[in-house]
Amino acid sequence: MVLTAWKVAAQTNVSGFVTDGREPLAGANVFILGTIDGCQTDSLGHFSFVTAKEGEQTLKVTFIGFEDYLLTSSQLTNLSIRMHEKATTIDEVVITASTYSFGKSENFKTMDALDVVMAGNSCGDVVAALQTLPGTQKVGENGKLYVRGGESEECQTFINGMHVLTPYSTNVEGQSQRGRFSPFLFKGINFSLGGYGGEYGQALSSVLPMETTDVVTSDKLGVSASLVDWNAGGTKAFNKSSLSFNADYTSMGLYNALFPDRCDWTRPYRKLSGEAQYKAEISGMTVLKSYAGYDLTSVGQHIDDLNLSFKEHNIYVNTTIKTSIGHGYSLFAGIANSSVFKDIDDAQTLGDHYHNLRNEVHLKAELKKVFTPTLKMSAGLEDYIRNSSMQYETYRYHVDYNLSAAHLDAQWRIIPRLFLNLSCRAEHLNYVNDWMLMPRATVSYIPNNRFQLSAMFGRYSQTAEDEYIASSGKHLAQGTADHAIVSLQYSTAKTLLRIEPYYKKYRHLPLLAEGAYTSDGYGTSRGFDVFFENHSLVKNIATTISYSFNDSERLYLDYTSLRTPEYASRHNIRLTAKYSIGKFIIGLAESYASGRKYTMGTTPCYNSLDANITYLLHPKVIVYSSLNNILGRTNVYRYQSDGTPVTATRDRFFYIGIFVSLKSNKAYDISNF
Repeated sequence: MVLTAWKVAAQTNVSGFVTDGREPLAGANVFILGTIDGCQTDSLGHFSFVTAKEGEQTLKVTFIGFEDYLLTSSQLTNLSIRMHEKATTIDEVVITASTYSFGKSENFKTMDALDVVMAGNSCGDVVAALQTLPGTQKVGENGKLYVRGGESEECQTFINGMHVLTPYSTNVEGQSQRGRFSPFLFKGINFSLGGYGGEYGQALSSVLPMETTDVVTSDKLGVSASLVDWNAGGTKAFNKSSLSFNADYTSMGLYNALFPDRCDWTRPYRKLSGEAQYKAEISGMTVLKSYAGYDLTSVGQHIDDLNLSFKEHNIYVNTTIKTSIGHGYSLFAGIANSSVFKDIDDAQTLGDHYHNLRNEVHLKAELKKVFTPTLKMSAGLEDYIRNSSMQYETYRYHVDYNLSAAHLDAQWRIIPRLFLNLSCRAEHLNYVNDWMLMPRATVSYIPNNRFQLSAMFGRYSQTAEDEYIASSGKHLAQGTADHAIVSLQYSTAKTLLRIEPYYKKYRHLPLLAEGAYTSDGYGTSRGFDVFFENHSLVKNIATTISYSFNDSERLYLDYTSLRTPEYASRHNIRLTAKYSIGKFIIGLAESYASGRKYTMGTTPCYNSLDANITYLLHPKVIVYSSLNNILGRTNVYRYQSDGTPVTATRDRFFYIGIFVSLKSNKAYDISNF
């Protein structure tokens, strides 16, 4: 009895109330340091427990998103504790407005590389997978990216921060051009629909930055085969470095024989491509990456009395280095070269020949510094060295010019929930000896990890295509686009909802006048995008809904009046669903686009229902099949000048492929492939 009474007397009561200064905090952890004595606050923020310790003690309170609270005292009853929100450092902030991320990126993850390959309407093409997102237009006759009322050339691709001159393979009309790059070589793809910072230039509408994988420590090898392509890729690991490769051969010969279409092919579409990347950790602070890609594409088609023949060589190489130089500074430097050789026989008349060579060298250096937990800045210099030559019968041109650029970016946390990104980009185009200054700003309010509200404003520029520059006698100024975007986003672990209204104003677009191009073109593009993704409405089903409304008008190229561009459709809707059951994954995708306006009329609406099935045959083997346009609708993409409709060469496309991993425990282990 005496011992029991002593124990009771030795216990100390601890009690109190926890708030954030406005409301009680339920579920906060309250405990005495150095003991297991403690509890969580109840729904009203109250806590009460006893501890065997006597005298002066240290009480600790923790709650997600708040600074830890410490109190050392011998009196721990009836406490009133106010928690203070943790101030997020600028490096922890991810502004996702107008950007969709794929793979291992910091933003909301919507799909990884294998999902890109197996999306119902992509057939392994990164570009086709991106067209499931809002803001993109369905332009089936070429399959390129058209974003928020902008031309396909207004979307620029970057690999490891370095520009890619031509990201598409060539093809004939009615056949979609595919992206040139394998998704398996990239760890992250961030597709920005506008409002990007000063680092990226020469893009009026959008940018597609892709980051190659990092150094790996184990060997990997995978192969795949289908009716149309055969692929092998893998990684060889060394000490603090690794070498990855991907080789692909695509041929429509077998497929055309099994499933004839409406074209008279003299040579089926063929593409031989190879990619390689070397990655090395030179030190704990320095990483070197080098990437090289080559494509040889050819196709031939009999049209009327012509034997149209395409052939294109596309070479891209870049090398980048990132290093920390101390005191919070980091340095990036890179060089890239793009070369494209294109030849066309019987382009317009029997026996003619078209030859085009384009080359670009891109040089870039950037210095970054984290000054404080609330301020981060970067500054960079760039140089684009471009030349192009074209010869067609007696007509020929040669264009070469230099574009220099500099940018300054500052990211500032004004108060704990409010962030400001200010940037300015300056560009000098040597053939007109003209400087252009482009301010850009993003303001974001992030009250918690679920909600984000952002507003973006900025000016963007881009040089005209080479043939327009040549026609103008090298007098064309850069085209500009002013972006204004508002982004509202709500996200949880299984749900993403984003609504984005936008407005773009174009100036100095190329406009044909009296046989030559001037910089007098202009236009506007406005609308809004809605994107919803959910993984929890129905068990084992992941769904996405994207809707885009676009109202755009332009006076440019050979237009004689202000009108809606021929590639633009006002309404675009995409619905996808993916159901997982056992070893099967079943996917459906529905795409709809309203008609496109031409001088001779408006096309019927576009509609395509696509399906795919994935089956895990073995831990190392995946079988994938898809059928595009199940209903067999003949979609009219556009009208030619004589009123002839342009359609796909076939109404349906069936794909079946097998993916095999030879040196890992699952098919196409892409974690660092």
